[in-house]
Amino acid sequence: MTSRDLVIKTIKGENNMGQTPVYGWVSANLSEQISNYFGSVEKFEDHYAFDMAHIFGGPGIFAEEIHDMNKAGVEVTPEIFLQYDLTDPNNMEDYQSIVKAMEHHRQRGRFCYLQTNGIFECLNEAFGIENHLMYLALYPDELKEVYRRVAQWNRQFALNSIELGMDMIHISDDWGSQTGLMFSPKMWRELIFPYHKITADAVRSAGAFLSLHSDGCILDVLDGVHELGYQVIHPWQETAGMPYDVYLEKYADKFAILGGLCVQSTLGFNDLSRLESEIKRVFSLLKGKRWLFCTTHFVQEHCSIDELIYAFNLITKLAKG
Repeated sequence: MTSRDLVIKTIKGENNMGQTPVYGWVSANLSEQISNYFGSVEKFEDHYAFDMAHIFGGPGIFAEEIHDMNKAGVEVTPEIFLQYDLTDPNNMEDYQSIVKAMEHHRQRGRFCYLQTNGIFECLNEAFGIENHLMYLALYPDELKEVYRRVAQWNRQFALNSIELGMDMIHISDDWGSQTGLMFSPKMWRELIFPYHKITADAVRSAGAFLSLHSDGCILDVLDGVHELGYQVIHPWQETAGMPYDVYLEKYADKFAILGGLCVQSTLGFNDLSRLESEIKRVFSLLKGKRWLFCTTHFVQEHCSIDELIYAFNLITKLAKG
């Protein structure tokens, strides 16, 4: 059975192999350290026989004028944003890095998933997060049109990527703080849900898997996330008030979770005894369930290469044994 098969069976709740798929977001901050020790990030991934590949790339979404205004310190309101077209998601030359990455990981039998835009998070780049939260109250009608256009662009980007062979579309859309949503569940249902549905329906209809990344506590909208058809949730953040008991009791039959190694509280603090204890605790709770092992976010730069190796030596032993 290939890594890809193992991941698919796990997402579907059909994994009876006694193995847990393994992945980790390691490259963003530790590429140099990993490369110095292993030769490259790719060799690290091969050494630990990663089962998945998180792929980035493709066309940018915003018009150059929006970027220019951001650089100049000009406030971009929804009304201003709507004066400019989004980029063309169908320029297939922009997808070549995605194709190249998939070819590399397919040779290793891995399950490939692509990072794509959501509705809220990506627009924080254009608006600024503080302004964006304010605009939810001040410009709800204009934002609906902004979100509709972004959703249609996201939909086409996702469909193009699926046609190229992507296994899963991983939609990144941070909604949570450490204690709850950054906006009300009612506002989420009115302003976020309908525009996620545009992309979610298209991805599921095209036969690909659908995954959501959202940092923070999103317990209040998990039923809606399931209603949208998401099959994987990342990271399920214990440190933001999302205990695994809630997942196991209420959602384990509804979707899989990707995560398990917290970069906020566990990995990168030079406490190997606690690191080992936490990894073993999470495996004792989740192994055999619809669980894909991964870091909760990018491993931070304060994590030493020795600690990273210690963690993944243990993770590999527990996952594959």
